[in-house]
Amino acid sequence: MSEDSADPTLNRLSAALGDLPTRGPPPVERWNPPYCGAIDMRIAADGTWYHNGTPIRRPKLVRLFSSILRREPDGRIVLVTPVECVAITVEDAPFVAVEMAVDGSGQDRRISFRTNVDDLVPVDAEHTLRFEEAADGALKPYLHVRRGLWALVSRALTYDLVDLAEEGTLDGERWLGLWAGGLFHPIAPATAA
Repeated sequence: MSEDSADPTLNRLSAALGDLPTRGPPPVERWNPPYCGAIDMRIAADGTWYHNGTPIRRPKLVRLFSSILRREPDGRIVLVTPVECVAITVEDAPFVAVEMAVDGSGQDRRISFRTNVDDLVPVDAEHTLRFEEAADGALKPYLHVRRGLWALVSRALTYDLVDLAEEGTLDGERWLGLWAGGLFHPIAPATAA
């Protein structure tokens, strides 16, 4: 028996989604089920999903659960079905951008990402890039995937993004950043030469 087939929480969540149409993401923003508390489910910083301390090894199940994630107004990330809402733990971001395609250059550049759960996301006005500094000083880029949920860009792709960086102006100030989807995505203030 697999590690997740005998678990009543996973079975209950899967069953609640069984009759959903398979086209497009579920309309979780329209569902208002009762909050049922937190469950022992965690998304590690590397994108691995765990339940009761054990990795969930079925990619289809992880993709299913990732499609019903929602960020609540208080910042909690929950799994939501038409009948229940449960909180989970997310160590960094709920997704990881693992593959990138680049077309063009400068202001005409288009960049698209594939996440660890096979979302295909173009960088544009709705799916922006943001850059943060980690505690150790490393650059951490994030891509907005949907509904306030972000993907951490993998370390290898971070180097590829930095290679695309150039100086640009944002609100009258010089920034190091990159163009994608018709927008300038700032990385850090440009230093004076």
